[in-house]
Amino acid sequence: MRAVTFQGTKDIQVKNVEAPKIEKDDDIIIRITSTAICGSDLHIYAGSIMTRPGYVIGHEPMGIVEEVGPAVTKVKKGDRVVIPFNVACGECWYCTHDMESQCDHPDTNPTPGTDFGGYFGYTEMFGNHPGGQAEYMRVPFGNFLPFVIPESAEVPDEAVLFMSDVLPTAYWSVLHSGVKKGDTVIVLGCGPIGLMTQKFAWMMGAKRVIGVDNVPYRLAKAREMNKVETVTYRDPEETGNYLKELTSGGADVVIDCVGMDGEKTAPEKVQQKLKVHGGSLTALRTAHRAVRRFGTVQLTGVYGLWYNAFPLGRFFERNVTIKSGQAPVPHLMPELFKMITEHKLDPTEIISHIVPLEEAPVAYKTFFEHGDECTKVILKP
Repeated sequence: MRAVTFQGTKDIQVKNVEAPKIEKDDDIIIRITSTAICGSDLHIYAGSIMTRPGYVIGHEPMGIVEEVGPAVTKVKKGDRVVIPFNVACGECWYCTHDMESQCDHPDTNPTPGTDFGGYFGYTEMFGNHPGGQAEYMRVPFGNFLPFVIPESAEVPDEAVLFMSDVLPTAYWSVLHSGVKKGDTVIVLGCGPIGLMTQKFAWMMGAKRVIGVDNVPYRLAKAREMNKVETVTYRDPEETGNYLKELTSGGADVVIDCVGMDGEKTAPEKVQQKLKVHGGSLTALRTAHRAVRRFGTVQLTGVYGLWYNAFPLGRFFERNVTIKSGQAPVPHLMPELFKMITEHKLDPTEIISHIVPLEEAPVAYKTFFEHGDECTKVILKP
């Protein structure tokens, strides 16, 4: 089958690879009909998170069930399903407490030395599960993970695909951060996650939502799509202090949708290459200035490894709560599907490009370099 593979830093190629097979009784095989490039995939593309050449990437897939293992009862051949990016069993303590992103089933993340959950298409560190930017995909835990789109629901792939990651990540970020009616919310980053986070903040009753970015067309998209105030990022000190002044002492909640790939200082670039530092602290340095005392900072953008000069004292001295992590997706999917089918939410707003799977290398480059006003790319095998 054809699949998008990592071959080296900024070297993504579509290759012929071995098609997946049923390996365990509760596996399913799906034929991918739509899949997407996530901002997190750009960490792999840029070499911030490394994997082996030939690894199949991608964690935002949906498609048609082609084959089911003998123990699978939830889905059948022909069902149309969306697959969450979490690999989760549905039976462990974490899964039964709505914490599926930290499933501790032995098959979820068997990588030695790890103590966290597994994700599709996100390197050996997160379980070594081949991803969904391919013609076919093996999905374990077939009685739990697939979300079946009812035949009666006349919705295109584009309307429900983002239930795999973008929508639940943004929604959970707002829920987890505790946004409530009357809050002022600052969202750092106006990419796909940031845009949807802004929308959910309004839905939760925020009285004021401010989007921050340094890319003009993304700021324009935030204003057009979500009617938010926007601020052009310049540097952590200037922008953070300006946001504090703009909000009369700081926002109730700051949600960081940037993470490790924000603008890096010269020392950060060197230290990241030496693997002694995880990446940029730009968003965190902005956030600690922009949040009010006793406010909350939610880290949604991906961070990795260790961080030197982390401004812990700045958060501590002002009684700021820091929350973080990967969204637990499966239990959020029914609620999000209802929002979509009741027309309370239109995820297609963030789509800028729909291209064949074979054009993935160009699409990755365009997305990474903010070319052609790229917001979100869907790949069609």
